This record gives sequence, C-alpha cells and structure tokens, in this order.
Amino acid sequence: MQSITLLGATGSIGVSTLDVVARHPDRYRIHALTAHTRVAELAVQCEQFRPAFAVVATAAAAEELSALLKNKGLSTEVAYGEQALCDVASAAECTTVMAAIVGAAGLRPTLAAARAGKKVLLANKEALVMSGALFMDAIAASGATLLPIDSEHNAIFQCLPLGYQRTPQAHGIRKILLTASGGPFLDRDVATLDEVTPEQAVAHPNWSMGRKISVDSATMMNKGLEVIEAHWLFGAQPDQIEVVIHPQSVIHSMVSYADGSVLAQLGNPDMRTPIAHALAYPDRIDSGVDPIDLARIAQLNFREPDYLRFPCLKLAFDALHAGGSAPAVLNAANEIAVEAFLDRVIGFRKIPQVIEQVMNRLPNVPVDDLDSLLLQDQRARSVARELLT
Repeated sequence: MQSITLLGATGSIGVSTLDVVARHPDRYRIHALTAHTRVAELAVQCEQFRPAFAVVATAAAAEELSALLKNKGLSTEVAYGEQALCDVASAAECTTVMAAIVGAAGLRPTLAAARAGKKVLLANKEALVMSGALFMDAIAASGATLLPIDSEHNAIFQCLPLGYQRTPQAHGIRKILLTASGGPFLDRDVATLDEVTPEQAVAHPNWSMGRKISVDSATMMNKGLEVIEAHWLFGAQPDQIEVVIHPQSVIHSMVSYADGSVLAQLGNPDMRTPIAHALAYPDRIDSGVDPIDLARIAQLNFREPDYLRFPCLKLAFDALHAGGSAPAVLNAANEIAVEAFLDRVIGFRKIPQVIEQVMNRLPNVPVDDLDSLLLQDQRARSVARELLT
C-alpha cells in the first residue's frame, strides 16, 4: 500500500488526486494533506481521509484547523510553515508525494521529497522550471522515482519506450510534440486582448484548473513552462521540442520517431487520467474518467502557435535557450505579473511585457545551488513589482 503526502490538497489537482485515491482504498492511504489557507476545505478532507498530519501556511490557519479537527474528534496533527511541508514530504512513513502546490512555493518541499528518495508525482512544473539541474541531480542521487502529472508530459511518458533514459537520439526520437488547447482567446482579435477581464481569462474551454494556471493557459506561458519542463524530464534539446495547437485537447501530446512514426496519447480532458496512471504505474487502474468517443468528436484540428498572439511562449523558449537563471527569472516575473492581472492592476497584454522587461534588466547568471537560485527568484520578483508601481 502506498502512503501519500499530498502537497496542495485543496487545489484542482489535489481534489482530483483524492477522488482517485478514494476509489482504491486497498491501494492507497493518505499520510499528510497540506493547503495554504483553505482551512474549511482541508478540514473536510481530513475528516474523510484521516491523515496523520495536516499542514497549512500560517499559525493562524493552523489554530483554526486544529479547532475544526478537534470538534470532529480527529487526531490529525496540525503544523504550519515551509519546514513542516518539507518534513511531511520527506517523512519515513510516506512513500509517495503528489507535488501539486502552485508556483515557486512548491520548490522546497518537492525538492525535499526528491532528496528523500520518494516516488514523486510532479504536478508543480515551476519547481522543475526553476531548479532543473538541481532537481534532476537530486532525483538521480537519491534513487527517487519521478513521474510527470501534467497531462502533456504524462502523455509523452506513455509514448516513450520502456526504460527510456533521457537520451532521445539513443531511442530514435526525432521530436517531442507538446499539444496546447490555445486557451479561451485562440480566435479572438489580438487587438481586443487589452480588454480581457480576469473572469474571461480563467474560463478555460476544456480544463478545470486554478486561477493562476488558467491565466497561464490563456497567455500560453503554461505551455512555455512545459517546454522547459520537457527539456529536463526527457533530455530533449530546444529544437527537439515543438508546440502544436490542438483546440479539442483530446491528443495530450505526441512523440515523433526517426522512422516516421508518431505515437500519441488520447483521452478526455480530465486530470484524473494522468494522476491514476502515475499513482499505479506500471499498472493501470480505474480513474473515474470515461473513455473518449471518437465518433462523437468527429475531427481533430491542429495549427502552429502564433508568437504575436502568444508572446509568452517565445519568452519561454528564449529562457530555455539562455539557461542559467533565465528560467527562474521568467517564472518569477510571470507569477508577479499574473497576480497583478488577477488583481486588476494591469491588463492582459501587459503580462508578457512585464516578463520581458524583467528578463532584460537582470543579467543571466549560473545557479549552482538552491540559495543562489532563490536569490535570483527574489530579485526578479522585486524588479517586477517595481515595474508595476
């Protein structure tokens, strides 16, 4: 039986993970659940799954959660803060960690799980975008198992040969093809994008996601971060990674081989599919997702991405080519810009402008350890905030 620490339990990935876990009580149990400040939701989850530990962000949230759990007669131990997240992610009683905290906040606990040799189910792409080499070195050194949860990277993983070792050429791989829905503004007049509201940006046509990642999908920064993630996960160089817009979100990604074959993974747009795949790998289990009806779908469409419409995608490719601190700076500036957009401080098209300005202002430097990486992250956030004032 796998004992799971779920980092980010109240988010969309966390909720979907618990749905899959609840379907297989003979295979999985919950060791720890964590959330930022959604105390009421976390208390309900604790009542259902009875974890040994629950972790929140602040002392006030911990006090509130403790009172709720006491009223429910639960013995779950409550803790708070970043170190507590790292502790439950690396605990000896835990075998599997679902890393689903959004943004840079998930870096330290996810890295702690990697260093502890856990089975790491990676839904937090920012951790790998920021710390690529450090993270992959930690996985290799500890013998941890790393399985991707993003639907695109999980699809690629399913299309790779058994025993793939991050060397595309050795396996006859020509290209990795990352599919993208194009988000809610794929066919909207570019000249009108300044008028986009946060409510419109988070209304994804296919996927149910959190607000930040929904905005990233609308700008296609989400796909840009996935390009960088694919580089580290699969050892692919930038010119071996191609983005293809596929509005139906039925083909989740593809792998093109030297013999002309292209292997694709298809399924309904539901994150429970990659979650169930990674939880049970190499077995297959029921995820609660219905199989696709190809006759009903009738057609699948594809097109090339337009950098005029999606400048964030080009910025991500630029950061990957540059290496060093550039991906961390890109990610940090994007988090600040998206937050400002959601708070109605800036317009939608200002997001890539802020990111580009931050990348141009900060020199690209090597990041050889976690402290230097986090320093560049903080510098990028500081510059981004200055640009917003």
